Amino acid sequence: MNRDYDLIIVGGSMVGASLACALADTPLRIALLDTKRFEADWPDAGFDLRVSAITRASEAFLQQLDAWPGDHGERVSPFREMHVWDASGDGVIHFDSAELGEATLGHIVENRVLIKTLHRQIDAAKNIDYLAPVTPTAIAFEDEQVRLLLEGEEPLTAKLLVGADGGNSWVRRQAGIGVRGWDYDQAALVTYVKTEQFHRETAWQRFMPDGPLAFLPLSEGYSSIVWSTSPQQAQQLQAMDDAAFCEQLAAAFDYTLGAIETCGPRAVFPLRFFETEHYIQPRLALVGDAAHTIHPLAGQGVNLGFADADSLAQVIGEAQQQHRDFGALPLLRRYERWRRADNRAMLIAMDGFKRLFGSQWGPLRWLRNSGLNLTNRLAPIKKIIMQQAMGRPLR
Repeated sequence: MNRDYDLIIVGGSMVGASLACALADTPLRIALLDTKRFEADWPDAGFDLRVSAITRASEAFLQQLDAWPGDHGERVSPFREMHVWDASGDGVIHFDSAELGEATLGHIVENRVLIKTLHRQIDAAKNIDYLAPVTPTAIAFEDEQVRLLLEGEEPLTAKLLVGADGGNSWVRRQAGIGVRGWDYDQAALVTYVKTEQFHRETAWQRFMPDGPLAFLPLSEGYSSIVWSTSPQQAQQLQAMDDAAFCEQLAAAFDYTLGAIETCGPRAVFPLRFFETEHYIQPRLALVGDAAHTIHPLAGQGVNLGFADADSLAQVIGEAQQQHRDFGALPLLRRYERWRRADNRAMLIAMDGFKRLFGSQWGPLRWLRNSGLNLTNRLAPIKKIIMQQAMGRPLR
């Protein structure tokens, strides 16, 4: 087996796999690595605990890769409306795709379903080798290539190494790239539930003092739950029996969709905010959560990652066509400049929303409730917010 590649991507989940797909069927030889091999078989019953709110722009990107799950008979769940309100006041805002003349605002898709459709394309691509499970042990950066050492195997070389291995990125740590950010004093409890009332293909979010509670529409009347709260309460909720948890969840949601009839397994994840000091070094680029991690309150994390992958693929593809070295710093700087401004704006905005809605200071609480109600009455402003939330076309 030839161990020399043009591009090595460490991390075979959604963002890393989408980058590989964006460069499929090009002259580039690509290695996609992961520490665990993705298995596309799972029981028919139930849902993945991890889901993503996919914007229309990300949907268009995936369709260009022929990796949109809805085009392959996989389940995707549209949300046509969003309803957001403040539990500490009377502030409410409602978004409806019909106001823009659009069929949907986006889709809720299980992460495993997205990965499955991406890996279907990877398996069909002649220029991509999917190597898993493998364990990287060290990175050696050289003038004209990067060498990746693997446990028990011969090393790989490439012109460029991409870290797409998540918020605890091994690649980022090996490269010595620092991060600026902090741990939120919050954790996200995730599960899925069946509610007494149909979710009406609406994404619901209630902001409470300890954090936002979201009900995201799934198929068959189920909803995915993302409950951001204190780590202590998240652990307590996870430890409850199903009946007690369902009652606690329904009460926290103010019985908006009636009683909770059934619930799936629960998991808890810590929440962080950070951005790396650099997205690039010579022979290295970071994408997705390896470069930036955002609060999940608006579901924008993976959409930023898809935009990273799309942008980096364009930079690499154009450089390859021009016979330029896409692992060199001058070419990679274009990617960093392209993505840092957009990512930072979203990171700051979501951190600001988290702090705004987490504050119980009286004047600020009045201000945010008044702002929600005022914005809800201003149709032009609402349309701008919806267009931003749906994402701009990536190509």
